[in-house]
This record gives sequence, structure tokens and C-alpha cells, in this order.
Amino acid sequence: MTRRGLWVLPVLALVLAVPVHAQSVRQGVSAFQRQDYVKASRIFIPLAEHGNAPAQTYLGFLFETGRGVPQNYTEAAMWYRRAAEQGDSRAQYSLGLLYDRGHGVPQDIVEASKWLNLSTAAAPPPAREARARIRDAVTSKMTRGEIAQARLRALEWAPSREH
Repeated sequence: MTRRGLWVLPVLALVLAVPVHAQSVRQGVSAFQRQDYVKASRIFIPLAEHGNAPAQTYLGFLFETGRGVPQNYTEAAMWYRRAAEQGDSRAQYSLGLLYDRGHGVPQDIVEASKWLNLSTAAAPPPAREARARIRDAVTSKMTRGEIAQARLRALEWAPSREH
């Protein structure tokens, strides 16, 4: 093989290491919308494992509801948390609800309120009012001290990116 041809081997090895069927979030959402949850989960899992927040949020929902994967609140909470920590407001909302109910995580109304506060603040206008109602319903069960603690946690929170 010539020297010029030597670059082909490492490039070919890289190309072969990447699955030909690598899928995008858009393809996963399309499968999800067609209610092909098994296919959606197969698309979202590798994306989520590589830190894609929207894929993590969808995967959390699939585990929470048992669509395409066995229902598992602990697994749902883990995926929602990974996306929520990156600033995904839908994941923050869902994680807040899990904390409120104690599904997959210890019941913690302060942590629930923190995530619901963050989610409401970042929500797109059409979802903001509905999220605010849920946040306020959770807040109505809290003491003043718990409300202050939740607000402080929300103020101290900063998004982080997965590597």
C-alpha cells in the first residue's frame, strides 16, 4: 500500500465503528408520534447515553409510562435528571412531578418545587400557565420555610452539559 493510501485504513475503521443505522432525535420523535415506542426507544437509548437531553427526556417518558420499555420509575427519574441538569424544561417538569409523588425517587416536596419552579420559568408560553398551576398546587402543600428553601435551590441551580 502506498503512503497516500495509508490514511484510508484509520478512516475506514472509524466509519465502520459508527453504526450505519445511527438515528437522529427527529427520527425517534417520528417513531414516537407514530406510537412505535419500541423503535423510538431503540433510537433514543444510544442518543441519551451520549448526553442528548431531548432523547433523555423522551426516554424518561417511555420508562415512566412503560411504552416500548418496561415501566421503571427509577430509570425514568435517572433519564429525566440527566436532561433536567442540562436545562431541558420538560425533563425538569417531569422530574418535579416524580419528586412530588415519590415515584422512582424519595418523595421530596422541596426538590419537587425546585424543579417545577425551574421548569415553569423556562417553559414556552403555551405551557407556562399549565406548569404554573401544577407548581402552585405543589407549593400550596409546603410551609414558608420549605418554599424559601425550594426557591433558593432553584436560584442556585445552573445547567451543566454532559461530556
